[in-house]
Amino acid sequence: MTSSMDSLPHVFLVSFPGQGHINPMLRLGKKLAASGLLVTFSTTAYLGQDMKKAGSISDTPTPLGRGFLRFEFFDDGRIHDDSARPTTPLSYDQYMPQLQRVGSISLSHILKNQTKENRPPVSCVIGNPFVPWVCDVADDLGIASAVFWVQSCAVFSIYYHHFNGSIPFPSETQPNVEVKIPSLPLLKHDEIPSFLLPNSPLHVIGKAILGQFWNLSKPFCILIDTFEELESEIVEFMSKRFPIKTVGPLFKHCGDIKTRISGDCLKIDDCMVWLDSKPKGSVIYVSFGSVVYLKQEQVDEIAYGLVDSGFYFLWVLKPPASSFGVKCHVLPNQIMEEASKRGKVVQWSPQEQILSHPSVACFMTHCGWNSTVEAISSGVPMVTFPQWGDQLTNAKFIVDVFGVGHSLPHGGTPEDKLIKRDEIKKCLKESMEGPKAVQIRQNALERKIAAEKAVADGGSSDRNIKYFIDEIRKRSLVCGGNLQVCSSTT
Repeated sequence: MTSSMDSLPHVFLVSFPGQGHINPMLRLGKKLAASGLLVTFSTTAYLGQDMKKAGSISDTPTPLGRGFLRFEFFDDGRIHDDSARPTTPLSYDQYMPQLQRVGSISLSHILKNQTKENRPPVSCVIGNPFVPWVCDVADDLGIASAVFWVQSCAVFSIYYHHFNGSIPFPSETQPNVEVKIPSLPLLKHDEIPSFLLPNSPLHVIGKAILGQFWNLSKPFCILIDTFEELESEIVEFMSKRFPIKTVGPLFKHCGDIKTRISGDCLKIDDCMVWLDSKPKGSVIYVSFGSVVYLKQEQVDEIAYGLVDSGFYFLWVLKPPASSFGVKCHVLPNQIMEEASKRGKVVQWSPQEQILSHPSVACFMTHCGWNSTVEAISSGVPMVTFPQWGDQLTNAKFIVDVFGVGHSLPHGGTPEDKLIKRDEIKKCLKESMEGPKAVQIRQNALERKIAAEKAVADGGSSDRNIKYFIDEIRKRSLVCGGNLQVCSSTT
């Protein structure tokens, strides 16, 4: 260890093992490291192995700006050997309790051993919503903690009001109740995060997220990957109740940090040369993230809708994880022939670069928050195709509040409606051509400018990042190398 690293305040980031959590958490880590902190990034060893195989990370501390970024992974009870990986999927009902039980013990051991391994003591532990027990582990060790909320502030407010019980939400007896929350538009039952619905098959995830609100007296700060100008009214409302600091869009913060380190768990396919060959504003980018799995019939309809639209398209069709226990999608032969003429299909892509490419005109998306804020901050209009979770709420805001997208009916309803190719073709054409497309592009450009101002020197997110780093430095000085001394300051 270099003497410079030895003297830096040490922040330990703990991410839920999902691509949509790892990416924003790692961006936060890069920004903190570049600002002069020693940052340890941690997720499960199972995912850490995938990141190493993809060539995304380094085994040794990486200098970034005035600080360093390193990786250390905790155990979640899953087997790390590829040859022994289970062929039957582990359900969330099984996995979430296991993650907390095994992960909390492993994480506690790792945090205790930091000073034994000749590293500075940890001044602050930062967890995210699916792992609320991280705050408990930090609290037990007398370490200050913070929460990094990886969804919108609007969704934070929805979960808070559900937890608080002061507002009616859909229930088994009243499943179609509309939800009215201060500073938010009226939300239909299928516009709130689906994890909160009484019939949700993934209620255990909603339970884990709500568990974070039991612990919100412990973290001294709640960081959110959004920016004040995007959600000004709801940020102001919730900031009166919690120590919220908007720090996004984090991928814009990291634009000038030069490093090959990424959170990708798959190797990226080369598609930039193909994009370079296409005219400005001519390509539809299609990606449904790392987890969403559409039935084969829906994939076929999307494929024909893209081809029939007549536009160029770049489609990320990620193979499902082996632990999901589902088959890879197979595109019809006709589509593969057409793709060779006007389209390109890849397994994984450098999304930030794609969204900033001049040939990309719109983004057909599942509306995960990372994809949403990346598109908004890049000025790219969206075609919304949400499936579950906060995607439903994000889609509502993309179209009706932010005014930067067109909506397709989502397939996350109980009847699992199939969206036909003609509907897809019509929506894509409206997003690419005509007066509606012009207005949405103008709205998207205005949002992009606001995002750039937020992360610029003196902008709202820039000020909040600097505030947080100053707090870490103060707590590092108080800790003085002894974990237990910190307990009086948390």
